[in-house]
Amino acid sequence: MVNVTPFEPEWEGHVTFSVVNLTPSPVKIYANEGIAQVLFLKAESVCDISYKDKKGKYQGSTGITHSKIEQ
Repeated sequence: MVNVTPFEPEWEGHVTFSVVNLTPSPVKIYANEGIAQVLFLKAESVCDISYKDKKGKYQGSTGITHSKIEQ
């Protein structure tokens, strides 16, 4: 399963991501081999409302941050 979450303009903090195997088969992850990539794209214009403006729940996160699911 792949979940793609874009980093929004003006987001700041430490990136935390998890690797989950949802199958009954084992999966091996080897040291020093890539499992993800981050692409940075340059915007053609300034965004109207940034993640910082919205006071995003992960803004300024440090260390390992667990999901903040709102109910």
